[in-house]
Formats: sequence, C-alpha cells, structure tokens
Amino acid sequence: WPLDEHNTTLLNAVHPKNWPDPIPRDEYDLIVIGSGAGGLVSAKQSARRGAHVAMISEHLAGGDCLNVGCVPSKALIRCARAIRESRRAAEFGVILPEGEIKVDFSQIMNRMRRLRARIAPVDGHAATVAAGAHVFQGRGRFVSETHVEVNGKKLCFQKAIIATGGRAALPPISGLDSVPFVTNASLFNLTKLPARLAVIGAGAVGLEMAQAFAVFGSEVSVLARSTR
Repeated sequence: WPLDEHNTTLLNAVHPKNWPDPIPRDEYDLIVIGSGAGGLVSAKQSARRGAHVAMISEHLAGGDCLNVGCVPSKALIRCARAIRESRRAAEFGVILPEGEIKVDFSQIMNRMRRLRARIAPVDGHAATVAAGAHVFQGRGRFVSETHVEVNGKKLCFQKAIIATGGRAALPPISGLDSVPFVTNASLFNLTKLPARLAVIGAGAVGLEMAQAFAVFGSEVSVLARSTR
C-alpha cells in the first residue's frame, strides 16, 4: 500500500498498530469472526440491543467494501464519468480550451485514497467499541463448541457468526504466475496507469474497472469465459 497520509489514516482506523485487547467477559452472547460488512453489522447491531458481543478482526475492518471493493471502485468510476462528461462538454454548451483533455492518474488514485480514509472511521475499531462490542485484533480459531481462542485468550460464547468473507480466486491459466497481475486486493494500490490491461472476467466488477481504465487511457481487453 502507498503509505501516504490517507492510507495511514485508513490503517489507523481499521487495523491500528498495537491495538489493546479488552479484558474478556466470562461469557459472550455472541462472537463474530470477521470485520467486513457482515461482521460489523452483526456485532454492532447486537451490541446496541444489549447483547454482550466480541468481534475478532484479523485483517482490515470494513472488509472488501471499504478497502478493496465498493468504496474505491465507485471513487474511480466517478472520476471516469467526469472525464467522459468533459469530453462531451460542447454538447452542453461548455467550451473548453482546444486540445485533448489530460488525465492525471496519480490524482485520481490520491482522491480515492482520501475519500476512503474519510469514510474509514465509520468501520473502524473505535466505532465498534463505541457501539458496545469488544474488539480483538488477531486470528480466531475454534478450540471447542463454546470457545474461540485469539491472541492466546479463550473466549466463551453462546452463539458465533463466521463472517470471514472471501478473496479473488486465481484462474488456472498457464503462465499467469510469471506475469505481473493484480486482483481487487491490489488494483487500488496502483500509482501508475498501465498502458495495457487485460481484465479476466466479464462480471460487474470486471466491466466496471475495464470501462474506467479505458476512459483513463489504458488499452483494455476483456476476456470472458461465457457468452453473456
């Protein structure tokens, strides 16, 4: 991750360095493993209704949506839309100086990081604690039907929710391991616009990013496995 001021703010909220574990309760009504959208909603809403809740967060609170999904992708799409509208400005009676509109990719990505950092505290550990839940930062594992262990501590629970999410599956393409590639987990760390980009997959996410990067100036090809 480019460790600029925006990503530093983000990480301080969703994966703070030296986060102190709370003193565990004798028993929790609910333990949530995972701090993405599902985990946050489960932990916060249960705590707000009086339940004793612990949330275990190993990676980045906010999950895909905040960090490598909805929020950064929509920030890029908004920039692409502005660029396209600028190129059509004459249709609306807006006369711009002659010449090709210049796209500053580094500024596009900086804006994305700034907006993501602004939103981050909503999903951060402090907000979950403010809702009434305990937050443990580490890897949880079940050690019995009623206990989870995290950071050497055993937490007793009545109910547990596993909300660990998923990650992009790498397709079995020969030679893929020898070429530079990105997934949604690393795409938003780019600081230089790729001259050429092949998007494997024609689902919503793939097409969104294919169109955005084409507008930014990349030569984009979409590889689709199915006919739709």
